Parts: sequence; C-alpha cells; structure tokens
Amino acid sequence: MENKQINFFKAKDINTVLKPYKKGTVVNIDNFEARERQKELKTGLYGWYAICPSNVLKKNKIHYFSLFDEPLLLFRDNKNNVRCIKNICPHRGASFYGGSISNGELTCPYHGARFSSEGNCQNIDSITCRHIVDNNYDNYAKRIHLSQYKTVEEDNYIFIYFSDKSEMDLNNIKEEPSISNYELISNGFSIEDSVSEEVLVDFKCDWSRIIENHLDILHIFWVHGDTIPDKEVNKNVLVSFNQKININPNYIESIYFYKKNPTKEFIRIKYIPPGRILIYKGDPAVSRYVQVLDHIPLGENKARVIVRHYRKFLKNKLLNNLILFKENQKKIFYKIFNEDYMILKTQTYNHKMGLIKNDEIKLLGEDRMINYFWNWYKKSEEKDTPWKYINNKELNVYDEIIFKYPPEIKKLEVINNINIIRKAFIRYAAPLIFLLLII
Repeated sequence: MENKQINFFKAKDINTVLKPYKKGTVVNIDNFEARERQKELKTGLYGWYAICPSNVLKKNKIHYFSLFDEPLLLFRDNKNNVRCIKNICPHRGASFYGGSISNGELTCPYHGARFSSEGNCQNIDSITCRHIVDNNYDNYAKRIHLSQYKTVEEDNYIFIYFSDKSEMDLNNIKEEPSISNYELISNGFSIEDSVSEEVLVDFKCDWSRIIENHLDILHIFWVHGDTIPDKEVNKNVLVSFNQKININPNYIESIYFYKKNPTKEFIRIKYIPPGRILIYKGDPAVSRYVQVLDHIPLGENKARVIVRHYRKFLKNKLLNNLILFKENQKKIFYKIFNEDYMILKTQTYNHKMGLIKNDEIKLLGEDRMINYFWNWYKKSEEKDTPWKYINNKELNVYDEIIFKYPPEIKKLEVINNINIIRKAFIRYAAPLIFLLLII
C-alpha cells in the first residue's frame, strides 16, 4: 500500500485534498486543520487604516472622512495629539461640519458646545455651552464624552484603529492593538535615507476591487505599458514568470521570477490587511524603492487611495527641482490611476448588479494571490459586518465634505500639468526673458 505525506497548499476542506489520491493510498492528515489555520490572515476588516499623511492634518483644522459610511473626523488637540471622533455632537446629534478648532478645543456650530482633551488624553470631554441655562448643566456636562477611535502617527501617516464600535474612553479597549505589521521598519525597510513623493486620489468604485487591481501586478503590461517608464513593461514584450506565494497570519506576499531566468526577480508585492499594499523588488533592507499603497473604504462605491513612493536614488533636492521630478512623478501616478479607473468602475457595476458570479469568473494560476484575498475578504465581511450603515446609502449627505479631493482623477491631472508648466516657466523661461531684456 502506498503511503504519502501531503504538503497542503490550499484546500477548502479535507475531501478536496483527498480527491486526487487513489483508493488504498494512506494519507497523513494529522493536524490538517491546524496547519490550514496557520496560513490564514488573522486581521479582518476591523484594524488599522492609514487615513492621511501627517502633513494633511494642520493645526486648528478639521479633517473630515468616513469609514464604511460612518462619518468621522480628525483634529489635533492642545497637546498636538491626533484625535479621531464620530462626527456627531452628543448634545443634539448634529455634525461638527462648519465648526472650529481653537487651542485644541472642538466647537460644534449648532449651539457652540465645546470639547477639550483632558488628563492623559484618553477622553474628550469638558463640554461647555456657556449660554445654556440649566440648573443640572454642570452634572450633565461631566458625563459627556465624544465617541472616538484610537489613533497613532507612524512613518508620517495618521492611522486609526477601526473596530465594531467607537469608545467614549479609550481605556475600555482591553487589548492594545499592535500597529507593527504596518510599520515599514517592521517589514524590513529603512526609509531614513530615502526621499518620497505621494498622491491622494478618490475613486467612485468598490474598495475591494481597487485592492484586487493593485494585487494584480501582471495587468501593468496591458493597461500601463505605455505609461510606466520601463522598456521591459509593455504588452509587445510580454514575459513569462514563475510565482512564489508566502502566507502567514500577518500578510500575503507574492514574488515573481523570470521563467527564463528563475533566480532573477521581477517584482514582489505584499498585502497587509486590511488596507495596505507594499510593492518593491528584492530584499527590503537594500531595495532601491518601495511603493506604499493605502486603501481607505470611505463607503459603498467610495474609496480613497494614498500612494507614497520611497526611493534611494535621485535624492538631490536641487536636481529634483530643476527637472521637476516630483511633478512628473505625480503625472505618472495620475495617468496610471486614470487608466485603471474605467476598468474599476465597470467591475464595480458588474459586481453590484450581481453579474459577476463564481461560475462566470475563471481565475487562472497567476490569480492565486487574488483568490486568497477574496477568500479572506468574504470571510471577514461575514464575520465583522462593517457595512452596518449601507441601507442609508441613498442619503449621500457627506459626499461634498468627505470627497475633499476631486473624485475624477482627470481634474487632479490637469492641476498637476498646469503646475508643471508654471514651474517650468519660472525656472527656465522667466530668467531667459529677463536676460534678453537686459541685453
């Protein structure tokens, strides 16, 4: 009788694993379920989200956004700590939109209720409505706290820990959620000697489809072959790859090697749930660049993406200014996103209309990472149920507030192109004209 030890890679159940083996084959299935669980991502849709770069949140300014259609806002208190609260005043349930920040105190525009951070900044309390006449007001005010989520600043990003419910007292969070999985240094990257460019763009399409798109590295040959400045990335010079996938509870990583040269790496991509993707090449410690993409599920068919590109080349600031490297890099980013946009919008439409079904979509071998992502996403969505406000999607009250950046990428592209022309004129044409006038 034949005896085989199975190296389990991927299986929905034990019957799927046993199916290929003939009757009479003895298969060692000890600890099958335990080994399968070890390969599952432990983070669900509740977790750390990079909401914006640190420099977006200015002193005495409010940054409005949403997660899964829940209205939220960020501001800095009087100790420069970042606070994330529900955009709901506990006095009468109004929005803070139109309110203000002064000396770290948040003021509601409806009745002037003011909120400040106290003590170790675990609570946002001390409500003050000085014009209100109420004999029990002082006792009432002491019991008022704003609903909030934990925030952290890392790598010049502002993160919030989004969970099934906000807390009035952050001390109520029994287990301190670790952000180490998201830290670039924890992923092997040292960015002290790097420079970076970044863009923020909004999409009116499904958040999960954007992540799927960014996990699909090979579409760049077809969709972005004429945009990416790499002669080897073009649909006319298609290359075959071998793919290695690493899975553990913290991330999924896919590494692509050239099939004709199996030791030469093309690129690698790491997905850190719920919303971060890292794209780079080779050992992180010596990699010449890393592209960080953070995906923010603002709401149904509303998503924001932050792209930051760290690099260890062309670091001279004067040279970068002369060749307008930052502006030209942004131009490439916007063009790439715009090329993806129509695909993402049509996928979203087909997905929401129920036109995409399992038996109509045939994932290929190269789509293994996407398959892992969808398996994780569907399980997480069922377990966490983050879309609890989805039934009210027709209201769309916060669209103008939350879509701070133009939802159509073309507008951003035009603004950046005008900026390139303006700066080029100032740096090159203006001195020449001045010289001619002198002569």
